[in-house]
Amino acid sequence: MTSVAEPSSPQRPYQALLVLSFGGPNQPADVMPFLENVLRGRNVPHERMLEVAEHYYHFGGKSPINQQNLALIDALRADMDRHGMQDFPVYFGNRNWHPFLEDTLRQMEADGVRRALCLTTSSFSSYSGCRQYRENIAVARAAIGDSAPQLDKIRVWYNHPHFVEAVADRVREAIDRLQPDQQKQAHLVFTAHSIPTSMAETCNYEKQLNESCRLVAQEFPGHPYSLVYQSRSGPPGQPWLEPDIGDFIRQRHAQQDHRPVVIVPIGFVSDHMEVMFDLDEEARGICDELGLAMERAASVGTHPKFVEMLRLLVEERLTDSPFRLAVGQYPANHDTCPENCCPPMRRPSPSATAAAGSVPGADSMPGARPEARS
Repeated sequence: MTSVAEPSSPQRPYQALLVLSFGGPNQPADVMPFLENVLRGRNVPHERMLEVAEHYYHFGGKSPINQQNLALIDALRADMDRHGMQDFPVYFGNRNWHPFLEDTLRQMEADGVRRALCLTTSSFSSYSGCRQYRENIAVARAAIGDSAPQLDKIRVWYNHPHFVEAVADRVREAIDRLQPDQQKQAHLVFTAHSIPTSMAETCNYEKQLNESCRLVAQEFPGHPYSLVYQSRSGPPGQPWLEPDIGDFIRQRHAQQDHRPVVIVPIGFVSDHMEVMFDLDEEARGICDELGLAMERAASVGTHPKFVEMLRLLVEERLTDSPFRLAVGQYPANHDTCPENCCPPMRRPSPSATAAAGSVPGADSMPGARPEARS
C-alpha cells in the first residue's frame, strides 16, 4: 500500500482500487466507540445502544467483518497479480472504524493516487447500499481538499454470472450437508437486510434481489425458493420489507410444511455479525425449537468465482470496451449513477425514533443494525 502510483493516462485512467466497507470493532474496548460513531447525530437511547453492544460481546467483542474484508483483499490481490496487475495497488477503508475512509484517502494522496476505482461491499442498489457510500466519499474528499483522490464507484453485480455461480456453489455445499434423505426436499430461503418500504419504492433493491434469487434458484430445479428479510429494527409503525425470516419459518411450520430449509444470505458479501447473530443464532434457534432441519449457506466471501468477478469489474473500467457481463432479464447495471439514483428517504423525527428505541446503524438505514449490507 505504500508504493507510489503511476500517473493516470487515457489508456489507464485509474491508478488504484479502494475497497470500502462498513467497519466493525476489533476488540471489546472498541464496541461502544464504534457504535457511537455509527449513531453519531441520532437520538438513540443509551439503553438501546447497550442492547446492540451485547450482540458483539456475545462473540467476544470482535466483529469478523474487518478480517473477512482483508481476506477478500488478499484473494483479490493474488488474482490480480496472476493477471498482470501487479502494479495496481489495492487500499482498504471503512466508514465507521479503522481504517477510516478519510485516513485511507490521505494515504492514497501521499502515494500519488489522483484517481481510483472504489469497490463497495454491497451487491444491490439502495440508498444505504450505494448512494450513501458516495455521500461518505464526498464528505471525506471535502475534508482533505482539492488534492483528494477522485473515486469512481464500481457497478453493482447482482446479475453478474460469476456472482450467481458463486452463490449457487454455496447453496450446493449447504444442501450436501443435509442428511441424504433430506437433500431433495430442501426449501431454499434467500435472505437480505430489510429496509423501509418507502426506501424500497425509490430504488431497485427488491427487483435486483428477486432477479438474483431467480437466477440462483434455477440451478436447483425441483427446489422451492423464497426471498425473505432479516435484521429489521426500525420503529414499529414504519413499514419495512417482509416477511421476516423468523415469521416465515414459524408460518411454514404452522402450515405443516416441515421440509428442511437452506438459508442463503444472498444480500451479504461476508459472514459478519448480521449473518452470525440473525441466522446462526436466532433463525437456527427457531428451527431447533420447531424441529426443522436447517443448513445455512456461506456467503460468497472469498469464493474464487466471486474474486474473479471483482477483478473483471476492475478490468472493465480500465478499457474503453462497452462490454459488460450480465445474465438474466436485465442488462448490466450502470457504471455512473444518475442524479436520481437511490434517493434518501425522509427520516422519522428524532423524537419518534427515540420513542421507538430503534438503532439506525447499518449504512445509516433507519433502524438497521451495524454491519448490514456489507
